[in-house]
Formats: sequence, C-alpha cells, structure tokens
Amino acid sequence: MSEMVHITINKQPLEVPAGTRIIEAAKMLNIDIPHLCYHPDQTIKAHCRMCMVEVVGSRKLTAACSTVVWEGMEVITDSKKVYDAQTGVLDLILSDHKTNCLSCARNGSCELQALCRRFNRLHPELPDISSDEPLRIDNPSIVRDPAKCVKCGRCVKVCAEVQGCAALTYSGRSAGFKVTTAFDLPMDQTDCVLCGQCSLVCPVGAIVETDYTNEVTAAIQNPSKHVIVQVAPSVRVGLGDEFGMEAGAVVTGKMVTALRMLGFDKVFDTNFSADLTIMEEGASRQAHPGGREAPMITSCSRLGHHQRSTTLSSSATLHRQEPPGHVRREAKTYYAQKMGWDPTTW
Repeated sequence: MSEMVHITINKQPLEVPAGTRIIEAAKMLNIDIPHLCYHPDQTIKAHCRMCMVEVVGSRKLTAACSTVVWEGMEVITDSKKVYDAQTGVLDLILSDHKTNCLSCARNGSCELQALCRRFNRLHPELPDISSDEPLRIDNPSIVRDPAKCVKCGRCVKVCAEVQGCAALTYSGRSAGFKVTTAFDLPMDQTDCVLCGQCSLVCPVGAIVETDYTNEVTAAIQNPSKHVIVQVAPSVRVGLGDEFGMEAGAVVTGKMVTALRMLGFDKVFDTNFSADLTIMEEGASRQAHPGGREAPMITSCSRLGHHQRSTTLSSSATLHRQEPPGHVRREAKTYYAQKMGWDPTTW
C-alpha cells in the first residue's frame, strides 16, 4: 500500500498518495486549476505557467502541474495573487496568438478561448506581437498555423512519446522560440505518419486536420455522383465516446444510419480491406519462396518506409499494404462491375 499524504487545498482537507501532483490532487476536490501545457497522458512540461498556485510558506508561486505534494502542504488556488498572475500570463499568451477566432477551426472547442471566458478577458490588453508566418499546408492531412501556436509542447510530446516519430520539435530561443519540424522541413519530408495525434492534443487552432467538408458536401449534392464513404474500425467506438456513451460502446448501426441520412449512397468498412490485405500479403509471400527464410514485416504506416534503411536488415522484406487504399481500388473496379457500371468511367 502506497504512503498517504495529508494536505489542504483552499482549506479543504485531502488525503492523497505520495507522489501526487497539486493539479491532480485538486481534481479530487473538483477544483479545476487552469492550464494549457498540462495533459494527463503526457510527461510534465511546465511551459505555460497558467497553473500557478500559492503554497503557504513559499515565497514564490508554484506550478501545480509539476509540483509534488508533501505532508502538511497548504495550497491556495483562488487568492488575488494567484488570479493576477494567471491573468497576466493569459494576457502574454494572447498577445502572441492570432485571435481570428470566428474563422478558426477550433472556435467553440478551444482551450485558450475557454480560459478567456473563465477570466473574462474579452479584449486583449497587450499589443499584438503574433507571428506573420503563413499557414503551413505541406501535407494532405494536417494544417499548421504558427501564428496560433502557444508553445505548450503537447504536440511535440505526443509525437515523440506516443507515436515514436519525433517529427515535431522546438527551435529558437527567447522571442524566437517556436514549435516546428527539424530544420523547419515540410511535414512530408519528416517522419510524420499523418496520424493526427498532434491535432488531437493541440489546445488551440495551431494544428488542425485538413477540412474537406465542402468538397464532400458538393459531391453528395451532385445527383450524377454515386458517393461512398469508408469507415475505419476505431470510428465506431470513437463516435460513442464523443457523444458521451459508456466507454467502449459500439455505435456501428447508428453511424451507418447517420451516414446514409447525410446522403452517402454506400458505407464501406475498412475491416473488409484489412482481410484483403492479409490475403494479398500471404499470396506475395508464397510467390517468392526463395525469400521465406527472411522475416516479412508488414506495415500500413509511412514510418516503416521512412526508416527502412536504418531499422530493417537487408534480408527483411517490408510490404506496405494499405486497407484504405484497397477500398478505393476495389470500389473503382470490383464494386463497379458488381453494380453493372463501366469501371473505366466510374
């Protein structure tokens, strides 16, 4: 059994396991300490300083995300000293953030916007010194906006610690500090696998998914087009999470119904093409009996191919079979034939 520590937060007594950080302990009392760089699934960064709190006996304010509690600690999260410091930090962040909120993809789901509402910062109080760098649209899936980056480091952490790619990193110092790629290369020239995890953890609109909503809507509304949609296996669970259903709830039927109501003619499942991928890989293996003594590594990931020269021996064979690509191919050929259409025009 772990050692327990007794503390108070805003005069409320609390017993927590040793090693607990202040921000985690406060959550147990339903006290939400404001933060931007902190993420419960990542190692501590302590970049933004929005989470500063007052610890009785300490001369300075303390970062709640990185400070571990100790026996008898007294924490104050709502004093004027704390409030003034947090609003000051928020003003500094806003001064270096392009605030075109109405046209931002994260409008309404932006953590910085939520902090502005919470602290009633309706009008910036410092001059705008945000970057004039243009949008970085250098890959088909992710759009980066350096002018909105708050330098929290969440994207850097998730790319390195979760995906193992390290396509994003830090560059510069002081006022020139920024989040970018190594040598400021385009994303397509890095180990980025277009997973989208960086856009998922970004608290603002600095990294967002490429939006094809208008193109899809136009296709659905075109009566001369037969429009299909392909759904990955994880989506049927992710949608349930998004709508507040119990963890792991499968919403396949609801999802298909919704897609058909939106106007899609057919809904295809990536599971089918995943099975097809396995069959093709097996057939490829059988067709090259001379290489059976070498390991065959299969990957749907771009990363395996970027790092092939350094991670695989010369005797290994790497097959890159993409289930999503198989759906596109079969829809244009096999499916068209089954529907009685000419594949050359479909």
